[in-house]
Amino acid sequence: MSRIGRLPVVLPQGVEVTVSPENLVTVKGPKGTLSRQVDKCITVKVENGHVVCTRNSDEKEIKSKHGLYRKLIANMVEGVTKEFQKGLVVNGVGYRVVKQGNKVVLSIGYSHNIEVAEEDGITLEVPSEKDIVVKGIDNEKVGQIAANIRSLRKPDPYHAYGIRYSDEVIARKEGKKGTK
Repeated sequence: MSRIGRLPVVLPQGVEVTVSPENLVTVKGPKGTLSRQVDKCITVKVENGHVVCTRNSDEKEIKSKHGLYRKLIANMVEGVTKEFQKGLVVNGVGYRVVKQGNKVVLSIGYSHNIEVAEEDGITLEVPSEKDIVVKGIDNEKVGQIAANIRSLRKPDPYHAYGIRYSDEVIARKEGKKGTK
């Protein structure tokens, strides 16, 4: 069996998981509700406080899906109990971030400001003019929106100007040397 797939997902207090006959897994918790369609080759069961995933074959593709769907369900359970968050840092001369209503306005060196709006289930916070925090219960959405914001101005390896993740380390390059 898959090492990750065979581990049961422990359900914390206040979390309810239902599995429909079409293999639609729905997780309800204090922060919200998430749903995901699971492939037919994986069987999902709720047994005395645990979610157990089993597979019907030992093919390589099905083995990889086994671990994948178990981890996705574990992320759903974790998301409805405590939110996922991803931090971004804006670094550059004159670069700054301001929150206006449900939008974040980025001034990152272009001739115009860039506005990023919040989506369903995702909140954008600006604790300081150089930081952005993306929060939400869906781990995939949080990561995708953070990646979209980072792609607006990728970090420069010479001066480290741009938008980077708060835990990202930029490999700095040495500038061009003049000859004498």
